[in-house]
Amino acid sequence: MPSVSFDTLPNDARVWVFGAAAPIRGSAAEQLMTAVDTHLAQWRAHGVPLVCARDWRDDRFLAVAVDEAATGASGCSIDGLFRVLTSIESAIGTSLVGGATVFWRDARGDVVVGDRPIFRTLAAAGEITAETCVFDTTVNTAGDWRSDFERPARETWHSHLIR
Repeated sequence: MPSVSFDTLPNDARVWVFGAAAPIRGSAAEQLMTAVDTHLAQWRAHGVPLVCARDWRDDRFLAVAVDEAATGASGCSIDGLFRVLTSIESAIGTSLVGGATVFWRDARGDVVVGDRPIFRTLAAAGEITAETCVFDTTVNTAGDWRSDFERPARETWHSHLIR
């Protein structure tokens, strides 16, 4: 029983969140989802199929989750997921695997990405406030993905960047 619907995973399922440096739409999004779905359909840890799922939001955020109560992911299986995502980046025209980026919604509601110094600069200028919606790519359970992924900056680790 490999890939399942994300909604069926328990809240304590382990999740990895990947944020795209640029929006992924149309055929690029289809290509990404096909590659991810193909990988998840055969994803295994030490030969045992993983009960797993993926979710896609805002043309930018991919969450991949594993129900570790059923079968835990191994370091090698997680590395395999990262290899799949890294291998498709050039074809979809943006990066998914990386770090040190911050995601937030601008005044129009669009998702914006920047590094921490840019986020701090915009906060100092008043363009980002404690009420600005941010995306917490450090969430690590399906329940947190569902309920805590997008919140006001004051409720997340981002708050220390706004002072």
